Amino acid sequence: MARNRKALPLLKGIRIEQIAAEGQALAHHDGEVIFVPFAAPGDLCTLQVVKKRKRMMQARLVSIEEPSSLRRQAPCSHFTICGGCKWQHIYYSTQLEAKEQQVHDAMERIAKVSIKEWLPIVGSEEEFHYRNKVEFTFSNRKWLTEKEIEESSDNLNPQDWYGLGFHIPGRFDKVLDIKECYIASSLANRIRNFIREYTLQSEHPYTYFDLREQTGILRTMMVRTSSTGEAMLLLSFAENNSTLIEGILNAIKQQFPELTSLLWVLNQKRNDTFADLPIACFSGKDYITERLGGLLFKIGAKSFFQTNTAQAERLYSIVKKFADLSGEEVVYDLYTGTGTIANYLAPAAQKVVGIEYVPEAIED
Repeated sequence: MARNRKALPLLKGIRIEQIAAEGQALAHHDGEVIFVPFAAPGDLCTLQVVKKRKRMMQARLVSIEEPSSLRRQAPCSHFTICGGCKWQHIYYSTQLEAKEQQVHDAMERIAKVSIKEWLPIVGSEEEFHYRNKVEFTFSNRKWLTEKEIEESSDNLNPQDWYGLGFHIPGRFDKVLDIKECYIASSLANRIRNFIREYTLQSEHPYTYFDLREQTGILRTMMVRTSSTGEAMLLLSFAENNSTLIEGILNAIKQQFPELTSLLWVLNQKRNDTFADLPIACFSGKDYITERLGGLLFKIGAKSFFQTNTAQAERLYSIVKKFADLSGEEVVYDLYTGTGTIANYLAPAAQKVVGIEYVPEAIED
Protein backbone atom coordinates (compact mmCIF):
# COMPACT_ATOMS: atom_id res chain seq x y z
CA MET A 1 0.00 0.00 0.00
CA ALA A 2 1.42 3.39 -1.00
CA ARG A 3 2.37 5.71 1.83
CA ASN A 4 0.49 9.02 1.84
CA ARG A 5 2.84 11.94 1.37
CA LYS A 6 2.60 14.68 3.93
CA ALA A 7 1.32 17.92 2.40
CA LEU A 8 4.04 20.55 2.16
CA PRO A 9 3.24 23.74 4.08
CA LEU A 10 2.12 27.15 2.84
CA LEU A 11 4.17 29.77 4.66
CA LYS A 12 2.69 33.24 5.18
CA GLY A 13 4.35 36.45 6.30
CA ILE A 14 7.86 35.45 5.25
CA ARG A 15 10.37 38.28 4.91
CA ILE A 16 13.06 37.68 2.26
CA GLU A 17 16.46 38.45 3.75
CA GLN A 18 19.07 38.32 1.00
CA ILE A 19 20.03 37.10 -2.46
CA ALA A 20 21.57 33.63 -2.56
CA ALA A 21 23.54 31.75 -5.21
CA GLU A 22 22.18 30.63 -8.60
CA GLY A 23 19.42 33.23 -8.77
CA GLN A 24 17.75 32.23 -5.53
CA ALA A 25 16.69 34.39 -2.59
CA LEU A 26 16.98 33.35 1.03
CA ALA A 27 14.77 33.52 4.11
CA HIS A 28 14.35 31.68 7.43
CA HIS A 29 11.38 30.04 9.11
CA ASP A 30 11.45 28.21 12.47
CA GLY A 31 15.22 27.88 12.27
CA GLU A 32 15.19 26.44 8.77
CA VAL A 33 16.61 28.03 5.62
CA ILE A 34 14.23 28.68 2.72
CA PHE A 35 15.45 29.13 -0.85
CA VAL A 36 13.03 30.74 -3.29
CA PRO A 37 13.57 31.99 -6.86
CA PHE A 38 12.39 35.39 -8.18
CA ALA A 39 12.06 37.00 -4.75
CA ALA A 40 13.84 40.19 -3.67
CA PRO A 41 15.41 41.08 -0.30
CA GLY A 42 12.75 42.90 1.70
CA ASP A 43 9.74 41.20 0.10
CA LEU A 44 7.04 40.19 2.57
CA CYS A 45 5.40 37.23 0.88
CA THR A 46 3.58 33.93 0.97
CA LEU A 47 5.58 30.87 -0.06
CA GLN A 48 4.60 27.36 -1.06
CA VAL A 49 7.16 24.79 0.00
CA VAL A 50 7.88 22.42 -2.89
CA LYS A 51 10.76 20.41 -1.42
CA LYS A 52 11.81 19.82 2.16
CA ARG A 53 15.06 18.45 3.48
CA LYS A 54 16.77 18.51 6.84
CA ARG A 55 16.94 22.18 7.95
CA MET A 56 16.38 23.39 4.37
CA MET A 57 13.32 24.04 2.21
CA GLN A 58 12.82 24.94 -1.45
CA ALA A 59 9.77 27.10 -2.10
CA ARG A 60 8.01 29.04 -4.83
CA LEU A 61 6.60 32.54 -4.61
CA VAL A 62 2.80 32.51 -4.26
CA SER A 63 2.11 36.19 -3.58
CA ILE A 64 3.83 39.36 -2.42
CA GLU A 65 2.01 41.27 0.31
CA GLU A 66 4.67 43.96 0.64
CA PRO A 67 7.12 44.39 -2.25
CA SER A 68 10.74 45.27 -1.62
CA SER A 69 12.12 48.70 -2.52
CA LEU A 70 14.80 46.78 -4.45
CA ARG A 71 12.18 45.22 -6.72
CA ARG A 72 11.39 46.45 -10.24
CA GLN A 73 9.24 45.30 -13.15
CA ALA A 74 11.23 42.83 -15.23
CA PRO A 75 11.29 44.08 -18.85
CA CYS A 76 11.20 40.64 -20.48
CA SER A 77 7.84 38.92 -20.96
CA HIS A 78 9.59 35.53 -20.75
CA PHE A 79 11.14 36.22 -17.34
CA THR A 80 10.64 33.42 -14.76
CA ILE A 81 9.85 30.93 -17.56
CA CYS A 82 12.78 30.62 -19.97
CA GLY A 83 15.40 29.89 -17.31
CA GLY A 84 17.98 32.33 -18.64
CA CYS A 85 17.94 35.53 -16.59
CA LYS A 86 17.37 35.11 -12.84
CA TRP A 87 17.49 38.66 -11.46
CA GLN A 88 15.68 40.94 -13.91
CA HIS A 89 13.21 41.83 -11.14
CA ILE A 90 16.04 43.42 -9.10
CA TYR A 91 17.88 46.65 -9.95
CA TYR A 92 21.27 46.07 -11.57
CA SER A 93 23.16 47.89 -8.80
CA THR A 94 21.73 45.40 -6.29
CA GLN A 95 22.65 42.49 -8.57
CA LEU A 96 26.26 43.69 -8.57
CA GLU A 97 26.30 43.94 -4.79
CA ALA A 98 24.98 40.39 -4.54
CA LYS A 99 27.57 39.02 -6.99
CA GLU A 100 30.37 40.76 -5.12
CA GLN A 101 29.13 39.33 -1.83
CA GLN A 102 29.08 35.83 -3.33
CA VAL A 103 32.78 36.16 -4.19
CA HIS A 104 33.49 37.27 -0.60
CA ASP A 105 31.53 34.29 0.75
CA ALA A 106 33.25 31.83 -1.58
CA MET A 107 36.71 32.97 -0.52
CA GLU A 108 36.25 33.67 3.17
CA ARG A 109 33.31 31.57 4.38
CA ILE A 110 33.73 28.49 2.15
CA ALA A 111 37.43 28.42 1.24
CA LYS A 112 38.48 29.96 4.60
CA VAL A 113 40.91 32.32 2.86
CA SER A 114 41.50 35.65 4.54
CA ILE A 115 41.56 38.49 1.99
CA LYS A 116 43.32 41.69 3.12
CA GLU A 117 42.16 43.93 0.27
CA TRP A 118 38.96 43.75 -1.78
CA LEU A 119 38.60 45.70 -5.00
CA PRO A 120 35.08 46.71 -6.06
CA ILE A 121 33.19 44.75 -8.70
CA VAL A 122 33.31 46.20 -12.22
CA GLY A 123 29.82 46.17 -13.72
CA SER A 124 28.81 46.22 -17.36
CA GLU A 125 27.83 49.53 -18.90
CA GLU A 126 25.10 47.77 -20.87
CA GLU A 127 22.63 45.70 -18.88
CA PHE A 128 20.60 44.48 -21.85
CA HIS A 129 21.23 43.42 -25.48
CA TYR A 130 24.93 42.95 -24.79
CA ARG A 131 25.46 39.37 -25.99
CA ASN A 132 27.41 39.02 -29.23
CA LYS A 133 26.49 35.34 -29.48
CA VAL A 134 23.16 33.62 -28.90
CA GLU A 135 21.87 30.14 -29.75
CA PHE A 136 18.26 29.03 -30.22
CA THR A 137 16.72 25.57 -30.57
CA PHE A 138 13.93 24.36 -32.87
CA SER A 139 11.51 21.94 -31.22
CA ASN A 140 8.23 20.30 -32.15
CA ARG A 141 7.35 20.17 -28.43
CA LYS A 142 6.85 23.81 -27.48
CA TRP A 143 6.45 24.65 -23.81
CA LEU A 144 3.00 26.14 -23.27
CA THR A 145 2.57 28.88 -20.67
CA GLU A 146 -0.47 28.81 -18.38
CA LYS A 147 -2.14 31.46 -20.55
CA GLU A 148 -1.50 29.45 -23.73
CA ILE A 149 -2.89 26.32 -22.08
CA GLU A 150 -6.09 28.19 -21.16
CA GLU A 151 -6.46 29.55 -24.69
CA SER A 152 -5.55 26.34 -26.51
CA SER A 153 -8.01 23.79 -27.82
CA ASP A 154 -7.81 20.05 -28.23
CA ASN A 155 -7.56 20.25 -32.01
CA LEU A 156 -4.11 21.84 -32.30
CA ASN A 157 -2.28 20.94 -35.50
CA PRO A 158 1.39 19.82 -35.30
CA GLN A 159 2.77 23.26 -36.25
CA ASP A 160 1.01 24.83 -33.27
CA TRP A 161 3.45 22.90 -31.11
CA TYR A 162 6.53 24.26 -32.93
CA GLY A 163 8.82 26.47 -30.86
CA LEU A 164 12.04 28.36 -31.55
CA GLY A 165 13.80 29.56 -28.45
CA PHE A 166 15.42 28.32 -25.24
CA HIS A 167 15.22 25.02 -23.40
CA ILE A 168 13.04 25.02 -20.30
CA PRO A 169 15.20 24.20 -17.22
CA GLY A 170 15.10 20.49 -16.48
CA ARG A 171 13.25 19.60 -19.70
CA PHE A 172 15.62 18.63 -22.49
CA ASP A 173 12.80 18.17 -25.02
CA LYS A 174 10.79 21.32 -24.22
CA VAL A 175 11.57 24.70 -25.78
CA LEU A 176 10.00 28.02 -24.88
CA ASP A 177 9.06 29.98 -28.01
CA ILE A 178 10.88 33.31 -27.66
CA LYS A 179 9.52 36.54 -29.13
CA GLU A 180 12.22 38.89 -27.76
CA CYS A 181 15.33 38.07 -25.76
CA TYR A 182 16.53 41.07 -23.75
CA ILE A 183 20.17 40.01 -23.65
CA ALA A 184 20.43 39.13 -27.36
CA SER A 185 21.11 41.70 -30.06
CA SER A 186 18.27 43.29 -32.00
CA LEU A 187 19.52 41.53 -35.13
CA ALA A 188 19.42 38.11 -33.45
CA ASN A 189 15.82 38.71 -32.38
CA ARG A 190 14.77 39.85 -35.85
CA ILE A 191 16.45 36.89 -37.57
CA ARG A 192 14.87 34.37 -35.20
CA ASN A 193 11.38 35.80 -35.64
CA PHE A 194 11.77 35.91 -39.43
CA ILE A 195 12.91 32.27 -39.57
CA ARG A 196 9.96 31.17 -37.44
CA GLU A 197 7.47 33.07 -39.63
CA TYR A 198 9.06 31.89 -42.88
CA THR A 199 9.19 28.20 -41.92
CA LEU A 200 5.65 28.12 -40.53
CA GLN A 201 4.13 29.86 -43.57
CA SER A 202 6.23 28.23 -46.29
CA GLU A 203 4.51 26.03 -48.84
CA HIS A 204 7.35 23.57 -48.27
CA PRO A 205 7.09 21.39 -45.12
CA TYR A 206 9.77 22.62 -42.72
CA THR A 207 9.69 20.34 -39.69
CA TYR A 208 11.11 21.31 -36.29
CA PHE A 209 13.38 18.83 -34.55
CA ASP A 210 11.97 16.15 -32.26
CA LEU A 211 14.60 15.63 -29.56
CA ARG A 212 13.08 12.35 -28.44
CA GLU A 213 12.57 10.75 -31.85
CA GLN A 214 15.55 12.50 -33.51
CA THR A 215 13.48 13.55 -36.52
CA GLY A 216 12.83 16.86 -38.28
CA ILE A 217 15.01 19.08 -40.44
CA LEU A 218 15.49 22.34 -38.46
CA ARG A 219 17.69 21.80 -35.42
CA THR A 220 19.47 24.89 -34.01
CA MET A 221 20.57 28.37 -35.01
CA MET A 222 23.39 30.61 -33.80
CA VAL A 223 23.80 34.34 -34.36
CA ARG A 224 27.08 36.17 -33.75
CA THR A 225 27.53 39.94 -34.04
CA SER A 226 30.55 42.19 -33.61
CA SER A 227 31.32 45.82 -32.85
CA THR A 228 32.76 46.15 -36.36
CA GLY A 229 29.23 45.76 -37.78
CA GLU A 230 29.72 42.24 -39.09
CA ALA A 231 27.27 39.44 -38.33
CA MET A 232 27.10 35.65 -38.70
CA LEU A 233 24.24 33.17 -38.82
CA LEU A 234 24.76 29.42 -38.58
CA LEU A 235 21.77 27.16 -39.22
CA SER A 236 21.97 23.51 -38.20
CA PHE A 237 19.95 20.95 -40.20
CA ALA A 238 19.28 17.32 -39.30
CA GLU A 239 18.24 16.25 -42.83
CA ASN A 240 20.14 16.82 -46.07
CA ASN A 241 17.27 18.26 -48.09
CA SER A 242 18.85 20.67 -50.60
CA THR A 243 15.50 22.22 -51.63
CA LEU A 244 14.56 23.18 -48.08
CA ILE A 245 18.10 24.18 -47.05
CA GLU A 246 18.69 26.42 -50.07
CA GLY A 247 15.17 27.83 -49.84
CA ILE A 248 15.49 29.15 -46.32
CA LEU A 249 19.11 30.30 -46.74
CA ASN A 250 18.20 32.30 -49.86
CA ALA A 251 15.26 33.88 -48.03
CA ILE A 252 17.52 34.87 -45.12
CA LYS A 253 20.17 36.26 -47.45
CA GLN A 254 17.60 38.43 -49.19
CA GLN A 255 15.96 39.60 -45.95
CA PHE A 256 19.17 40.36 -44.04
CA PRO A 257 21.85 41.88 -46.30
CA GLU A 258 23.74 42.93 -43.15
CA LEU A 259 24.72 39.28 -42.62
CA THR A 260 28.36 39.08 -43.69
CA SER A 261 28.62 35.35 -42.91
CA LEU A 262 25.79 32.92 -43.68
CA LEU A 263 26.71 29.35 -42.76
CA TRP A 264 25.04 25.98 -42.35
CA VAL A 265 25.94 22.57 -40.96
CA LEU A 266 24.43 19.10 -41.34
CA ASN A 267 24.21 17.52 -37.89
CA GLN A 268 22.76 14.01 -37.75
CA LYS A 269 24.27 13.12 -34.37
CA ARG A 270 22.30 12.65 -31.17
CA ASN A 271 23.61 15.90 -29.70
CA ASP A 272 23.74 19.51 -30.86
CA THR A 273 27.52 20.01 -30.82
CA PHE A 274 29.10 20.79 -34.18
CA ALA A 275 32.78 21.17 -33.19
CA ASP A 276 33.61 17.96 -35.07
CA LEU A 277 31.49 18.72 -38.14
CA PRO A 278 32.35 20.57 -41.37
CA ILE A 279 30.76 24.02 -41.68
CA ALA A 280 29.48 25.08 -45.12
CA CYS A 281 29.56 28.73 -46.19
CA PHE A 282 26.44 29.69 -48.17
CA SER A 283 27.33 33.36 -48.69
CA GLY A 284 29.84 35.92 -47.48
CA LYS A 285 32.87 34.90 -45.44
CA ASP A 286 33.18 31.94 -43.07
CA TYR A 287 34.12 34.27 -40.21
CA ILE A 288 33.48 37.71 -38.73
CA THR A 289 36.00 40.13 -37.25
CA GLU A 290 35.93 41.74 -33.81
CA ARG A 291 37.99 44.68 -32.58
CA LEU A 292 39.43 44.49 -29.09
CA GLY A 293 42.11 46.80 -27.69
CA GLY A 294 43.18 47.95 -31.15
CA LEU A 295 43.48 44.35 -32.38
CA LEU A 296 41.27 42.62 -34.95
CA PHE A 297 40.23 39.04 -34.18
CA LYS A 298 38.92 36.54 -36.70
CA ILE A 299 35.97 34.62 -35.23
CA GLY A 300 34.62 31.48 -36.90
CA ALA A 301 31.55 29.44 -36.05
CA LYS A 302 33.56 27.20 -33.69
CA SER A 303 35.63 29.94 -32.06
CA PHE A 304 35.29 30.83 -28.40
CA PHE A 305 35.00 34.54 -27.73
CA GLN A 306 33.74 36.46 -24.70
CA THR A 307 30.02 37.11 -25.19
CA ASN A 308 30.17 40.72 -23.90
CA THR A 309 32.80 42.47 -26.04
CA ALA A 310 32.92 45.76 -24.15
CA GLN A 311 33.15 44.02 -20.78
CA ALA A 312 35.82 41.64 -22.12
CA GLU A 313 38.00 44.62 -23.07
CA ARG A 314 37.61 46.05 -19.58
CA LEU A 315 38.52 42.67 -18.10
CA TYR A 316 41.62 42.33 -20.27
CA SER A 317 42.80 45.84 -19.41
CA ILE A 318 42.58 44.94 -15.71
CA VAL A 319 44.49 41.68 -16.35
CA LYS A 320 47.20 43.68 -18.10
CA LYS A 321 47.37 46.18 -15.24
CA PHE A 322 47.58 43.43 -12.60
CA ALA A 323 50.23 41.48 -14.56
CA ASP A 324 52.42 44.60 -14.66
CA LEU A 325 54.63 43.05 -17.33
CA SER A 326 58.16 44.33 -17.82
CA GLY A 327 58.65 42.82 -21.26
CA GLU A 328 60.83 39.93 -20.07
CA GLU A 329 58.09 37.45 -19.13
CA VAL A 330 56.67 34.38 -20.87
CA VAL A 331 52.87 34.49 -20.51
CA TYR A 332 50.73 31.36 -20.70
CA ASP A 333 47.07 31.82 -21.71
CA LEU A 334 45.21 28.61 -20.80
CA TYR A 335 42.04 27.80 -22.78
CA THR A 336 42.99 30.68 -25.05
CA GLY A 337 40.18 30.31 -27.61
CA THR A 338 41.03 32.72 -30.41
CA GLY A 339 43.91 34.05 -28.34
CA THR A 340 42.30 37.26 -27.19
CA ILE A 341 44.13 37.62 -23.87
CA ALA A 342 47.38 36.29 -25.32
CA ASN A 343 47.39 38.76 -28.20
CA TYR A 344 46.21 41.58 -25.93
CA LEU A 345 49.24 41.03 -23.66
CA ALA A 346 51.74 40.18 -26.41
CA PRO A 347 53.11 43.74 -26.90
CA ALA A 348 54.01 43.90 -23.20
CA ALA A 349 55.64 40.43 -22.88
CA GLN A 350 58.68 38.67 -24.29
CA LYS A 351 56.55 35.75 -25.45
CA VAL A 352 52.99 34.48 -25.13
CA VAL A 353 51.83 30.85 -25.36
CA GLY A 354 48.17 30.03 -25.90
CA ILE A 355 46.82 26.55 -25.11
CA GLU A 356 43.57 25.42 -26.76
CA TYR A 357 42.05 22.11 -27.97
CA VAL A 358 39.89 23.46 -30.84
CA PRO A 359 42.18 23.64 -33.90
CA GLU A 360 39.86 26.03 -35.78
CA ALA A 361 40.08 28.57 -32.94
CA ILE A 362 43.89 28.53 -33.14
CA GLU A 363 43.77 28.92 -36.93
CA ASP A 364 41.47 31.92 -36.52
